[in-house]
Amino acid sequence: MKRLGLVMPVSVFMMLMAGVGAWLCLAPPDLALITHQSAAVQIHLMAAVVAFLIGSVLLVAPKGILPHRIMGWIWVGLMLVTALSSFFVRELNAGQFSLIHALSGWTAIAAPMLIGLARRKQIKRHRLMAYGLYFGGLVIAGLFTFIPGRLMWQVFFT
Repeated sequence: MKRLGLVMPVSVFMMLMAGVGAWLCLAPPDLALITHQSAAVQIHLMAAVVAFLIGSVLLVAPKGILPHRIMGWIWVGLMLVTALSSFFVRELNAGQFSLIHALSGWTAIAAPMLIGLARRKQIKRHRLMAYGLYFGGLVIAGLFTFIPGRLMWQVFFT
């Protein structure tokens, strides 16, 4: 019965990935723009993209088994790299920290807490915090990078 519950999310995820793949083939991004960025921006971007992909798998894959735990540890590590590298990315606010850095601070605290919650068998809190970090720290924050004029907008739409 549990496997049937995965059919819809996995199907939606696969259709979404197929659509993104087709779009990228029709309008390939200008990756040269990324190579001209600072090391901090490149590390931040790569860690965030890989964390998004692994997090997407973690959302739909079976929970509590060894692959989930291994990928979860990797995801937490990538979230920490993403959060900590963001403190070296300050192009938006004339070299100062911006409001988004508060989210990075919270991510740096909350990501390791996920592991502690799982180890203490507080699975409901673990799940809620993981969803919050995924959707708040990756999806919503990631969407803000596509505002016209920002780097990801330039990479994908110019």
